[in-house]
Amino acid sequence: MKQDAYPSENSGSSPHIDGIISSNVTLHQAYDELKTMKAWETLLEGRVEPSGSSLPVRSTINDSWHRCARGGIDAQRHEAPLEADRDVVEALTRSSSELVRAAQLPFSVIGRMLEGTGAMLVLADGEGILIDAIGDKQTIFDGMDIHLGIGGKWTEDVVGTNGIGTALWTGEPVFVHAAEHFCAGIKSWTCAGAPIRDPFDGKIIGVVDLSGHPDIFRPHNIALVTAAAREIERALADSQNEERMRLLEAFISSTRNYRSSDGLMIVDRHGRAVYSNNVPLKDKKRFGDTVRQDGRNCRLPELSSSGFLDSVATSLPRDMQSCNVCPLELDGDVRGVALVFPKIESRAVSVGNVTAPQRLQTDRSLIIGESEALLSAIDVACRVGETEDVTSLLIEGETGVGKELFARLIHARSQKSASNPFIALNCGAITKELFGSELFGHTAGAFTGASREGKAGVFELANGGVLSLDEIGEMPIDIQPFLLRVLEERVVHRLGDSRPRPVDVRLVASTNRDLKREVDAGRFRRDLFYRISTVSIHVPPLRERGADSVLLIEHFNRKIAAKKNGFPLHFSNEALDALLAYHWPGNVRELRNLVERLHILLNRGFVDLGDLPPEIVMRHPASAHEGSTSDGAPGSASPVLSFEDAERQAIQNALIAEHGNLSRVALRLGVSRPTLYRKLEKFGIRRGFI
Repeated sequence: MKQDAYPSENSGSSPHIDGIISSNVTLHQAYDELKTMKAWETLLEGRVEPSGSSLPVRSTINDSWHRCARGGIDAQRHEAPLEADRDVVEALTRSSSELVRAAQLPFSVIGRMLEGTGAMLVLADGEGILIDAIGDKQTIFDGMDIHLGIGGKWTEDVVGTNGIGTALWTGEPVFVHAAEHFCAGIKSWTCAGAPIRDPFDGKIIGVVDLSGHPDIFRPHNIALVTAAAREIERALADSQNEERMRLLEAFISSTRNYRSSDGLMIVDRHGRAVYSNNVPLKDKKRFGDTVRQDGRNCRLPELSSSGFLDSVATSLPRDMQSCNVCPLELDGDVRGVALVFPKIESRAVSVGNVTAPQRLQTDRSLIIGESEALLSAIDVACRVGETEDVTSLLIEGETGVGKELFARLIHARSQKSASNPFIALNCGAITKELFGSELFGHTAGAFTGASREGKAGVFELANGGVLSLDEIGEMPIDIQPFLLRVLEERVVHRLGDSRPRPVDVRLVASTNRDLKREVDAGRFRRDLFYRISTVSIHVPPLRERGADSVLLIEHFNRKIAAKKNGFPLHFSNEALDALLAYHWPGNVRELRNLVERLHILLNRGFVDLGDLPPEIVMRHPASAHEGSTSDGAPGSASPVLSFEDAERQAIQNALIAEHGNLSRVALRLGVSRPTLYRKLEKFGIRRGFI
């Protein structure tokens, strides 16, 4: 083989140097193929330990070979892995669309020059997967012999030393010539690669590589790809600046209630904060150590991992959920979001480390659901909480519907008591003998077993705040007159003490019984019932809340997975249909317990119909129609659709069933959010078509 003169590299160079060729490149160092092959064979035969020992090759190649040997790379491999699924490749290309667009101009200019030269120019993403190729047609054809084409994966950890993978590893422009490749099947090629960095944060997001057979090698190949990488980075910077300005313009044109005293942070679709102004320091710190002084260089991982920004409100960290969320549209699509932080002085007085609006947001976020019946109950609870006229009220609902969450919401909504105590007492868990002591307290020695120091009752403990008495229907009837007296006079008397103690308490009573029937049966005092039921809130059972069960499954699924440091379970369509059809006699508590049990019992991450309890499977809609068709005749069948038509119809049906909520649609279809977006684009289905 012809021995060409070519440069050596110094790994300490900066990847950001502009220019034709880096100053760390020394030209005209001789390449000796026989010595290089001998060094390679010596390493493979184990005569040199793969622990960093020096070989008679360049330091870049020496270091890479040792990494490959330690990593167990097959040195006899003849090609890179290739992703053959066209849909997967299209999805990868689509996810790097910003990079592909930025490379269009330099690729078109260089590509015209490469025809007939025996060279090809390729673009790889940050994972080393080729997403574009241009150049000499014969070379592109030959490249497929080693999978040097779109879909090929060229990282060091799968295909050894090469221009793309080694550039990704070192973060520097590199070239690998002929025998310097680690894998035998690639030694008949030469390549030079240069990393591409995101102008936003400097992260490597791709590689430009010039490849061909060994006779195309020239010392300036590395200069060419370095210059191309810099051009792509400049195009990316221009594109990001343009998008930033357009998002700012979209915010200005769409928002009417923003005040200059408010904090503002604009986040793009990748979860990057592209603009911030007047944002509190503690909220800036939430974005990590990459925040610059001007607040433009920061990233919110929760958003970039959430699939898209339509669920931004639920993706925000808990300590930022009090801000206002304003989606920003460009060309008809949501491309960013504005987070508006209310003026610092207007945030309520802190209690410990939690402010009242933060507590309100937290308590409201615990009530999961979007059904009309649930939202109506939430609206009543919020309006009751905001008025001081209602000092006692009744929450009715079956066991397990979450009545205490509504009591907490009322407490959080109250301007008067939100910063004061919330005390909860379950009347069904107290013996008859201790009821008076628990409610009203006692003095020292008031009765046998009484505390020596005396004890305050729950009314005193809740003074200025909210007292939640759960299962009030379990309260002994002989205690009820004393409770009524406290509600009327707003004073309590500890057992054994005649001294009145004023209390200012909002009573939220709750029950799973029909108190009217209890009154008629003589088990509950009529006057107390009318006193506490001036305002009643009915919390609907889960069977009356439609698709809220899907939202709750997703909520508990992710919450339990995070608690166990694991991954959420995936539910099949049949399993979801069965769960939707189930009547849930135990309501939200039963649903939560089921999801937790599935996390414990299943060794795989997939939930099928057979994994559900028999009482749920029996109510699955398919079980009633198994073996029959729509017209009842066993032999009749629906018209046969093509696979694509069936897939399109399934997506449209799911969108209708879930009222366009993409989170629930993805869960119902058993696919990830990115896959759902790809399918919507593929079939031309608009998110708002329903």
